[in-house]
Amino acid sequence: MNSTQQWQSVTWFEVDEHQADQRIDNFLFSRLKGVPKSRIYRLIREGQVRINKKRCKAETKLAIGDQIRVAPIRYEQKDETAAPVSDKVAQGLLDRVVYEDEGLMVVNKPAGIAVHGGSGVAYGLIEALRAATGKKYLELIHRIDRDTSGLVMVSKKRSTLKLLQDLLREHKIQKTYAAVVKGNVALDKQLIDAPLLRYELNNGERRVRVSKEGKPSKTQWNVKERFRHGTLVYASPLSGRTHQIRVHGLSIGHPLIGDDKYGHQTDYRGPAPRRLCLHAMRLEIPNYPLIEAPLPEDMQNIVAQLRAQKDD
Repeated sequence: MNSTQQWQSVTWFEVDEHQADQRIDNFLFSRLKGVPKSRIYRLIREGQVRINKKRCKAETKLAIGDQIRVAPIRYEQKDETAAPVSDKVAQGLLDRVVYEDEGLMVVNKPAGIAVHGGSGVAYGLIEALRAATGKKYLELIHRIDRDTSGLVMVSKKRSTLKLLQDLLREHKIQKTYAAVVKGNVALDKQLIDAPLLRYELNNGERRVRVSKEGKPSKTQWNVKERFRHGTLVYASPLSGRTHQIRVHGLSIGHPLIGDDKYGHQTDYRGPAPRRLCLHAMRLEIPNYPLIEAPLPEDMQNIVAQLRAQKDD
Protein backbone atom coordinates (compact mmCIF):
# COMPACT_ATOMS: atom_id res chain seq x y z
CA MET A 1 0.00 0.00 0.00
CA ASN A 2 1.52 3.33 -0.96
CA SER A 3 1.29 6.41 1.28
CA THR A 4 -1.36 8.05 -0.93
CA GLN A 5 -3.73 5.13 -0.27
CA GLN A 6 -2.73 4.87 3.38
CA TRP A 7 -4.09 8.29 4.39
CA GLN A 8 -7.22 8.51 2.20
CA SER A 9 -9.55 7.81 5.13
CA VAL A 10 -9.93 9.49 8.53
CA THR A 11 -6.95 8.64 10.75
CA TRP A 12 -7.00 8.55 14.56
CA PHE A 13 -4.09 8.67 17.00
CA GLU A 14 -4.05 8.50 20.80
CA VAL A 15 -1.18 10.17 22.63
CA ASP A 16 0.74 7.96 25.07
CA GLU A 17 3.24 8.84 27.79
CA HIS A 18 6.18 8.87 25.37
CA GLN A 19 4.45 11.31 23.01
CA ALA A 20 3.13 13.85 25.52
CA ASP A 21 4.48 17.43 25.40
CA GLN A 22 5.32 17.20 21.70
CA ARG A 23 4.06 19.83 19.30
CA ILE A 24 1.29 18.54 17.05
CA ASP A 25 3.27 19.35 13.86
CA ASN A 26 6.28 17.32 15.02
CA PHE A 27 3.98 14.47 16.11
CA LEU A 28 2.37 14.32 12.66
CA PHE A 29 5.68 14.61 10.77
CA SER A 30 6.84 11.34 12.33
CA ARG A 31 3.54 9.50 11.79
CA LEU A 32 2.14 10.63 8.45
CA LYS A 33 4.93 9.04 6.46
CA GLY A 34 5.15 10.27 2.88
CA VAL A 35 2.96 13.34 3.43
CA PRO A 36 4.85 16.59 2.63
CA LYS A 37 5.37 18.90 5.59
CA SER A 38 3.72 21.75 3.68
CA ARG A 39 0.58 19.59 3.32
CA ILE A 40 0.55 18.84 7.06
CA TYR A 41 0.80 22.54 7.91
CA ARG A 42 -2.08 23.24 5.53
CA LEU A 43 -4.22 20.54 7.17
CA ILE A 44 -3.63 22.15 10.56
CA ARG A 45 -4.43 25.66 9.29
CA GLU A 46 -7.63 24.48 7.61
CA GLY A 47 -8.88 22.76 10.76
CA GLN A 48 -8.58 19.28 9.29
CA VAL A 49 -6.53 18.20 12.29
CA ARG A 50 -8.49 18.13 15.55
CA ILE A 51 -7.33 17.42 19.10
CA ASN A 52 -10.21 16.21 21.29
CA LYS A 53 -12.61 17.56 18.61
CA LYS A 54 -11.05 21.06 18.77
CA ARG A 55 -9.01 22.98 16.21
CA CYS A 56 -5.33 23.42 16.97
CA LYS A 57 -2.23 25.32 15.90
CA ALA A 58 1.09 23.86 14.74
CA GLU A 59 2.68 24.69 18.10
CA THR A 60 -0.12 23.13 20.21
CA LYS A 61 1.39 20.76 22.81
CA LEU A 62 -0.04 17.26 23.31
CA ALA A 63 -1.05 15.59 26.56
CA ILE A 64 -1.40 11.92 27.52
CA GLY A 65 -4.72 10.55 26.28
CA ASP A 66 -5.36 13.25 23.66
CA GLN A 67 -7.42 11.97 20.72
CA ILE A 68 -6.14 13.28 17.38
CA ARG A 69 -8.32 13.16 14.28
CA VAL A 70 -6.79 13.76 10.85
CA ALA A 71 -9.14 14.21 7.89
CA PRO A 72 -8.55 12.18 4.71
CA ILE A 73 -5.43 13.33 2.88
CA ARG A 74 -5.34 13.32 -0.90
CA TYR A 75 -2.38 14.50 -2.92
CA GLU A 76 -0.42 13.38 -5.95
CA GLN A 77 2.62 11.31 -5.18
CA LYS A 78 4.61 8.74 -7.12
CA ASP A 79 4.38 5.20 -5.79
CA GLU A 80 7.83 4.72 -4.34
CA THR A 81 9.24 2.02 -2.11
CA ALA A 82 11.17 3.51 0.77
CA ALA A 83 14.79 2.43 0.77
CA PRO A 84 15.89 0.72 3.97
CA VAL A 85 18.61 2.33 6.05
CA SER A 86 21.88 0.67 5.09
CA ASP A 87 24.19 -0.67 7.78
CA LYS A 88 26.95 1.55 6.41
CA VAL A 89 24.87 4.74 6.76
CA ALA A 90 23.61 3.75 10.21
CA GLN A 91 27.07 2.91 11.53
CA GLY A 92 28.51 6.04 9.95
CA LEU A 93 26.08 8.18 11.94
CA LEU A 94 26.88 6.32 15.17
CA ASP A 95 30.53 7.13 14.54
CA ARG A 96 29.55 10.81 14.45
CA VAL A 97 28.10 10.85 17.98
CA VAL A 98 30.13 13.51 19.83
CA TYR A 99 28.35 13.31 23.20
CA GLU A 100 26.19 10.70 24.90
CA ASP A 101 24.80 10.00 28.34
CA GLU A 102 21.79 8.07 29.65
CA GLY A 103 19.30 10.61 28.30
CA LEU A 104 21.00 12.61 25.53
CA MET A 105 22.81 11.85 22.29
CA VAL A 106 24.40 14.64 20.20
CA VAL A 107 25.30 13.82 16.60
CA ASN A 108 27.51 15.80 14.23
CA LYS A 109 25.17 15.49 11.23
CA PRO A 110 26.73 15.68 7.77
CA ALA A 111 25.25 18.04 5.21
CA GLY A 112 22.83 16.40 2.79
CA ILE A 113 20.94 14.17 5.21
CA ALA A 114 17.58 15.31 6.57
CA VAL A 115 16.90 15.04 10.29
CA HIS A 116 13.82 12.88 9.54
CA GLY A 117 12.21 11.15 6.57
CA GLY A 118 9.19 12.38 4.60
CA SER A 119 8.47 14.73 1.69
CA GLY A 120 10.31 12.50 -0.77
CA VAL A 121 13.07 11.54 1.70
CA ALA A 122 13.08 7.80 2.44
CA TYR A 123 14.76 8.17 5.82
CA GLY A 124 16.61 10.73 7.86
CA LEU A 125 18.95 11.00 10.82
CA ILE A 126 16.43 9.86 13.42
CA GLU A 127 15.32 6.78 11.44
CA ALA A 128 18.95 5.81 10.82
CA LEU A 129 19.81 6.15 14.51
CA ARG A 130 16.84 4.01 15.52
CA ALA A 131 17.94 1.36 13.03
CA ALA A 132 21.55 1.51 14.22
CA THR A 133 20.79 1.33 17.95
CA GLY A 134 17.66 -0.80 17.89
CA LYS A 135 16.00 1.74 20.16
CA LYS A 136 12.39 2.62 19.36
CA TYR A 137 12.42 5.63 21.65
CA LEU A 138 14.77 8.18 20.13
CA GLU A 139 13.29 11.62 19.46
CA LEU A 140 14.62 14.80 17.89
CA ILE A 141 14.89 17.63 20.40
CA HIS A 142 15.25 20.22 17.63
CA ARG A 143 15.90 20.34 13.89
CA ILE A 144 18.43 21.80 11.49
CA ASP A 145 18.08 22.06 7.71
CA ARG A 146 19.07 19.19 5.46
CA ASP A 147 21.86 21.24 3.85
CA THR A 148 23.21 22.41 7.21
CA SER A 149 25.86 20.29 8.93
CA GLY A 150 26.58 20.04 12.62
CA LEU A 151 25.20 19.30 16.06
CA VAL A 152 21.74 17.77 16.51
CA MET A 153 20.36 16.83 19.93
CA VAL A 154 18.46 13.52 20.23
CA SER A 155 16.70 12.40 23.40
CA LYS A 156 16.90 8.84 24.69
CA LYS A 157 14.42 9.49 27.50
CA ARG A 158 11.12 11.33 27.64
CA SER A 159 12.28 13.38 30.64
CA THR A 160 15.35 14.60 28.74
CA LEU A 161 13.24 15.62 25.76
CA LYS A 162 10.96 17.71 27.95
CA LEU A 163 13.82 19.25 29.93
CA LEU A 164 15.84 20.35 26.89
CA GLN A 165 12.85 21.52 24.87
CA ASP A 166 11.84 23.65 27.86
CA LEU A 167 15.37 25.10 27.99
CA LEU A 168 15.22 25.84 24.26
CA ARG A 169 11.87 27.56 24.64
CA GLU A 170 13.27 29.65 27.51
CA HIS A 171 16.35 30.54 25.37
CA LYS A 172 18.69 28.96 27.94
CA ILE A 173 20.59 26.82 25.41
CA GLN A 174 23.07 28.82 23.34
CA LYS A 175 23.63 27.54 19.83
CA THR A 176 26.48 28.89 17.71
CA TYR A 177 26.79 28.38 13.96
CA ALA A 178 29.71 28.99 11.62
CA ALA A 179 28.59 30.64 8.39
CA VAL A 180 30.53 31.78 5.34
CA VAL A 181 28.78 34.76 3.79
CA LYS A 182 29.18 36.85 0.67
CA GLY A 183 31.03 40.14 0.84
CA ASN A 184 32.90 41.92 3.62
CA VAL A 185 30.84 42.31 6.78
CA ALA A 186 31.72 45.77 8.11
CA LEU A 187 30.98 45.42 11.84
CA ASP A 188 32.97 43.06 14.06
CA LYS A 189 29.86 42.45 16.17
CA GLN A 190 26.22 43.21 15.53
CA LEU A 191 22.79 42.18 16.69
CA ILE A 192 20.44 41.65 13.75
CA ASP A 193 16.93 42.43 14.99
CA ALA A 194 14.39 41.83 12.21
CA PRO A 195 10.97 40.09 12.48
CA LEU A 196 10.54 37.05 10.25
CA LEU A 197 7.39 35.88 8.50
CA ARG A 198 6.87 32.42 6.99
CA TYR A 199 5.00 32.09 3.70
CA GLU A 200 4.44 29.50 0.99
CA LEU A 201 5.31 29.48 -2.68
CA ASN A 202 2.74 28.25 -5.20
CA ASN A 203 4.33 24.77 -5.07
CA GLY A 204 3.83 24.59 -1.29
CA GLU A 205 7.49 25.17 -0.43
CA ARG A 206 7.98 27.22 2.74
CA ARG A 207 10.06 30.39 2.65
CA VAL A 208 10.78 33.20 5.10
CA ARG A 209 11.15 36.96 4.69
CA VAL A 210 11.67 40.01 6.89
CA SER A 211 8.28 41.57 7.58
CA LYS A 212 6.66 43.87 10.16
CA GLU A 213 3.94 41.19 10.42
CA GLY A 214 6.50 38.53 11.33
CA LYS A 215 7.62 37.13 14.68
CA PRO A 216 10.38 38.89 16.67
CA SER A 217 13.76 37.44 15.67
CA LYS A 218 17.29 38.28 16.76
CA THR A 219 20.69 36.91 15.74
CA GLN A 220 24.07 37.89 17.16
CA TRP A 221 26.76 38.03 14.46
CA ASN A 222 30.48 38.01 15.31
CA VAL A 223 33.05 38.27 12.52
CA LYS A 224 35.75 35.62 12.80
CA GLU A 225 37.74 36.35 9.64
CA ARG A 226 37.36 38.58 6.58
CA PHE A 227 38.42 37.70 3.04
CA ARG A 228 38.35 39.59 -0.22
CA HIS A 229 35.12 37.93 -1.40
CA GLY A 230 33.55 36.69 1.81
CA THR A 231 33.48 36.62 5.60
CA LEU A 232 33.54 33.82 8.17
CA VAL A 233 30.91 34.63 10.79
CA TYR A 234 29.91 32.98 14.06
CA ALA A 235 26.14 33.44 14.40
CA SER A 236 24.08 32.80 17.54
CA PRO A 237 20.29 32.83 17.04
CA LEU A 238 18.53 34.32 20.07
CA SER A 239 15.20 33.06 18.74
CA GLY A 240 14.38 29.86 16.90
CA ARG A 241 12.82 30.84 13.57
CA THR A 242 12.94 28.82 10.36
CA HIS A 243 15.94 29.80 8.16
CA GLN A 244 16.70 32.60 10.63
CA ILE A 245 20.47 32.95 10.07
CA ARG A 246 20.05 32.72 6.31
CA VAL A 247 17.35 35.38 6.04
CA HIS A 248 19.01 37.70 8.55
CA GLY A 249 22.21 37.48 6.54
CA LEU A 250 20.32 38.40 3.38
CA SER A 251 18.63 41.29 5.22
CA ILE A 252 21.98 43.04 5.82
CA GLY A 253 23.30 42.32 2.33
CA HIS A 254 25.41 39.27 3.23
CA PRO A 255 23.59 36.06 2.20
CA LEU A 256 25.27 32.75 2.91
CA ILE A 257 27.48 31.22 0.26
CA GLY A 258 25.86 28.18 -1.36
CA ASP A 259 22.31 29.21 -0.39
CA ASP A 260 20.01 28.36 -3.32
CA LYS A 261 16.94 29.94 -1.69
CA TYR A 262 18.03 33.27 -0.27
CA GLY A 263 20.38 35.68 -2.02
CA HIS A 264 21.76 33.22 -4.57
CA GLN A 265 21.62 35.97 -7.23
CA THR A 266 23.80 38.31 -5.15
CA ASP A 267 27.17 38.98 -6.82
CA TYR A 268 29.95 36.70 -5.58
CA ARG A 269 33.40 36.00 -7.08
CA GLY A 270 34.81 33.51 -4.63
CA PRO A 271 35.07 29.71 -4.82
CA ALA A 272 31.79 27.88 -5.48
CA PRO A 273 30.73 25.48 -2.72
CA ARG A 274 28.69 22.33 -3.26
CA ARG A 275 26.26 23.13 -0.44
CA LEU A 276 25.04 25.74 2.01
CA CYS A 277 27.98 27.02 4.07
CA LEU A 278 26.32 26.74 7.48
CA HIS A 279 27.51 24.50 10.33
CA ALA A 280 26.06 24.06 13.83
CA MET A 281 29.37 24.14 15.69
CA ARG A 282 28.65 24.65 19.41
CA LEU A 283 26.03 23.88 22.07
CA GLU A 284 26.10 25.44 25.53
CA ILE A 285 23.54 23.65 27.72
CA PRO A 286 23.10 24.37 31.43
CA ASN A 287 24.66 21.59 33.59
CA TYR A 288 26.20 19.87 30.54
CA PRO A 289 29.79 20.08 29.23
CA LEU A 290 30.48 22.34 26.27
CA ILE A 291 29.71 20.36 23.09
CA GLU A 292 31.52 21.29 19.86
CA ALA A 293 31.96 20.03 16.32
CA PRO A 294 34.84 21.41 14.23
CA LEU A 295 34.29 23.01 10.85
CA PRO A 296 33.77 20.16 8.32
CA GLU A 297 36.37 19.55 5.64
CA ASP A 298 34.32 21.00 2.77
CA MET A 299 33.83 24.31 4.61
CA GLN A 300 37.48 24.33 5.68
CA ASN A 301 38.40 24.05 1.99
CA ILE A 302 36.14 26.99 1.07
CA VAL A 303 37.71 29.10 3.83
CA ALA A 304 41.21 28.13 2.66
CA GLN A 305 40.37 29.12 -0.93
CA LEU A 306 38.88 32.43 0.20
CA ARG A 307 41.95 33.08 2.35
CA ALA A 308 44.21 32.44 -0.65
CA GLN A 309 42.27 35.06 -2.64
CA LYS A 310 42.69 37.66 0.10
CA ASP A 311 45.53 39.56 -1.57
CA ASP A 312 44.70 38.82 -5.23
